[in-house]
Amino acid sequence: MPLPRRLYPLHILLASLAGLMNQQQAQVLEYLVEENRVLKEQLRGRRLRLTNDQRRRLAVKGKRIGRRLLEQVATIVTPDTILRWHRRLVAARWTYPHEGVGRPEVMGEIRALIVRFAQDNPSWGYCRLQGALRNLGHRVSPSTIRNVLKANGIKPAPDRPTTWRAFLRAHWSQIAAADFFTIAIWTASGLRTNYVLFAIELESRRVHLAGLTKNPTDLWMGHAAERLVEALPGMRHMICDRDAHFRLRFRLVMEAAGIRLVKTPYQAPNANAYAERFVRSIKEECLSRIILFGEGHLRRAVDEYLVHYNHERNHQGIGNELIDGKPSSGQGPVECSERLGGLLKHYHRAA
Repeated sequence: MPLPRRLYPLHILLASLAGLMNQQQAQVLEYLVEENRVLKEQLRGRRLRLTNDQRRRLAVKGKRIGRRLLEQVATIVTPDTILRWHRRLVAARWTYPHEGVGRPEVMGEIRALIVRFAQDNPSWGYCRLQGALRNLGHRVSPSTIRNVLKANGIKPAPDRPTTWRAFLRAHWSQIAAADFFTIAIWTASGLRTNYVLFAIELESRRVHLAGLTKNPTDLWMGHAAERLVEALPGMRHMICDRDAHFRLRFRLVMEAAGIRLVKTPYQAPNANAYAERFVRSIKEECLSRIILFGEGHLRRAVDEYLVHYNHERNHQGIGNELIDGKPSSGQGPVECSERLGGLLKHYHRAA
């Protein structure tokens, strides 16, 4: 049925508006595509990393407009990538959680206890570990303990090596650690490097100075070892690294005194962590904050710091306590003792 003549102008107007809107939409689309290209150029070849939510949003929109239009407008990823993301979303809707059969997995807390007990007690077998867990209210079979140890790379009891932690705790009161550190000092001939050798008792954290020298020869190391033996009565183990300065005379003096040298692995400063921590403390709190002139100035600074360290400084490793001495008591006024011109301070109450 033909339309009335009076409707023809309205149709022409609607058609014109539709064409104008389509033209504007096409221009907007062209602008957005070009904007995406500019943003992608800013990446300069770097890979664009999208989150799972961003992939999902692109996949949903991309599926609606189809491959042909995607090839014209997609600039971030290829149309095949967007459609692949869509297929994964569809497949995920039909994926249900799988409930495994068999014995439930051991809780994380129990696994951690099994590993901890085995590392702290190298001689404990599966049954001994089972008994220790039962004391804590956990009933675990020996086969489960075996699987947990195997998953963590821990060997059975006869072949399980002693850890550093277990060794240190077993001989805590009879272990000291020796180490060097170097410090630059000014002399009449210019800047020179000096070596400082010390030993620290692991149980009390008390530090002993063995000596300072510009050249730690074999003879000097022997005399330093004699001073350490005298300062450390009752010590049976001395931890030291594989520095070439720990020479034959040093070892002979230690062995003659009944002290066994325990060498740390190569490039493993954590195996001698207590000595390394003291080096950091003395440098950060004292030596790195002083310009040292001559070996005498260095010796005085080290001696003053050791008195402060052993008698006046609190140590977090021993419960924030003093090594030697007790906190001030009474109600007297607070006084401050200074060392090295006020670089080191100790506050206490007057007697």
